[in-house]
Amino acid sequence: MKRNLLSIIILALLVVNIVLSAIMMVSVSSASKKTAALVSDIATIIGVEINGLPQSDVGGASVSMADTAVHNVAGELTIPLKKSEGDEDDHYAVGSVSLSLDSKHADYKKYSETMSDMDGIIKDIVFSVMAKYTIDEARTDAEPIKTEILEKLQERFDSTFIYSVSFNFLYS
Repeated sequence: MKRNLLSIIILALLVVNIVLSAIMMVSVSSASKKTAALVSDIATIIGVEINGLPQSDVGGASVSMADTAVHNVAGELTIPLKKSEGDEDDHYAVGSVSLSLDSKHADYKKYSETMSDMDGIIKDIVFSVMAKYTIDEARTDAEPIKTEILEKLQERFDSTFIYSVSFNFLYS
C-alpha cells in the first residue's frame, strides 16, 4: 500500500511539474517576443537594419574593392569645433582623413597623380564642414558630416570619382 501511495504522489508531482513548466514557457516566450519587438523598434528608430545597411544608405553604384584606390590626406588634422550652447570650453577634432577613389572612373587618371598636391584644398573643405558641428553632434552621428564633405569634394572636383570619405577623429 505504501508503494502505491508513493507512486501516486510521484505522479502528481510530475503532472504539477509539467503544468508549471508549460506556464513558464508561455510567459518566457511572450516576454521574448516583446523584447524582440522593442529591439526592432529601436533599430528602426536609429536607422539600423539587422541584415546590414538599408538600401538607401548603400548608395547607387557600388565600387568593388579591386577598383578602389585610397588617398590618405597627409598629416594629422586638428580642427576647432563649434561651441555648444552654454559651453565655454574650446573643443577640437584631432585625426586623419581618407578618400576612397574609383580607379575605373574616367576622371581618376586626371586627378590621381596630383591628389597629394590637392591636400590643401581637401583639408580646407574638411575644416569648413567640421567647424559647423559641435562636439556632441560629431561624436553622435558622423554620417552627415561625411556626406557633406563628400558632396563638397565632388562639387569642387566636378566629378564623382571620389565616392566615400572616411575619418578617424578623437574629440576633446
